[in-house]
Amino acid sequence: MALTLDTNIPDPDGFYDDLLRAHEGLGKPESDALNARLILVLANHIGDRKVLRAALRAAKAGERP
Repeated sequence: MALTLDTNIPDPDGFYDDLLRAHEGLGKPESDALNARLILVLANHIGDRKVLRAALRAAKAGERP
């Protein structure tokens, strides 16, 4: 499986809205913890270490879908 950096979410704006709503009412520490948990849940779903390493490199380089 290769890392997909092209838009791959049918409604990216809708997902972004869902993400923002998930953070409503949270302070910075709680928001950071939510992001960390979300990353781990999605990483577990992907499950492919090569893809996860590629995602880490892309995120560090500032690439985005």
